[in-house]
Amino acid sequence: MNAPGADADLDRRPLSGLRVLDLSRLLPGPLATLVLSDLGAHVDKVEDPAGGDYLRVMPPRLGDPSVAEPMNAAFHLLNRGKRSAVLDLKRPEGRDALLRLIPRYDVVIESFRPGVMERLGLGPDRLTALHPRLVYCAITGYGQTGPAAHRAGHDLNFLARAGVLALGGPPEGPPQIPGVQMADVAGGGLFAVAGILSALVARGVTGRGRIVDVSMCEGSMMLGAFGLMGALAGNPELNGTGALSGGIAPFGTYRTRDGRAVALAALEPKFWSAFAAEVGLPADMEALLPGPHQTGWKARLEALFASRDLDAWVALSERVDCCLEPVLEPGELVHDAQHQARGMFVSQRASGLRVPMPRTPIARGVAEGEAPSQGRDTRAVLEDAGFSSEEIAALVACGAAR
Repeated sequence: MNAPGADADLDRRPLSGLRVLDLSRLLPGPLATLVLSDLGAHVDKVEDPAGGDYLRVMPPRLGDPSVAEPMNAAFHLLNRGKRSAVLDLKRPEGRDALLRLIPRYDVVIESFRPGVMERLGLGPDRLTALHPRLVYCAITGYGQTGPAAHRAGHDLNFLARAGVLALGGPPEGPPQIPGVQMADVAGGGLFAVAGILSALVARGVTGRGRIVDVSMCEGSMMLGAFGLMGALAGNPELNGTGALSGGIAPFGTYRTRDGRAVALAALEPKFWSAFAAEVGLPADMEALLPGPHQTGWKARLEALFASRDLDAWVALSERVDCCLEPVLEPGELVHDAQHQARGMFVSQRASGLRVPMPRTPIARGVAEGEAPSQGRDTRAVLEDAGFSSEEIAALVACGAAR
């Protein structure tokens, strides 16, 4: 397989020419449109004139204040290469402007609670009637229907109601909070990308767009497929007792002598045997089965890993094929040989600074351009849609645009 960028014939990004109108904010929707953008789509972000996407102002903020206003570090990543226009959709003039924009786009994505767009007169039925080829994607916590549809929630709530949190440990207490936003990113953003792309494929056959209803709770449920199906089949492994959720010693994380950590995932007998032989442990296959005996095995491995520094364990992992890796810290990622070889990080501008940012793993490059200030491109977006200077001035004068 060629390394990213190796084949000049594939330099054209696959979604070049696709136009996306992004009405979402925070993480799930912007991450979905980031993926589309890195794959070549043109993304215009529409924000309200009050707070806009309030991820902008959340800490930590990144940038050189002498050059540009610092913005949230993740905002810089999620919105690179996009344009920002400000329209007040609560005003009739702003709504009318959006309706004029719609026919220029292939995809609209929003993340309001169910019913908000309908109350604005901008619901999917109206927009798809205006533009039958439009793919309309709505990302919500629990979907557009059902008794929980209008409930407020965040990532942790969606994971909880999806049954995913119950799979994790520790056994002696409530489930721990995951270190990443799984429901937002995978349950919402990535399933939105899959739904949008499938709708575009269908449009190529039928000539008509589709409405894509993405529930972050339902998407999260699929993330727990392995453990959930075991439970549904009558073999529940909850609270970190499953083989893949902390229930066996050969599949876990351990502190090293110098205070770092390693991840051992020697699930298969061949990997466990190789590791055990190297460190002088008995290659007992009982270690791969959950049960009360795991307390002793975990204590042995905790003591073992605490007897050597991280570098020693890294050297062992390179010598022995046993599914052992160092737990890298974020600051180490850009220097990791594997990530460097794959070109995983690129240098991007962020409010006057140049910082490393990860590329979308399935893209050969990243969308060019730094994340926009709020409303930076309002005039350009409206002009592209045929608005005259007088019409734009009128929108600004009445507060419907900025």
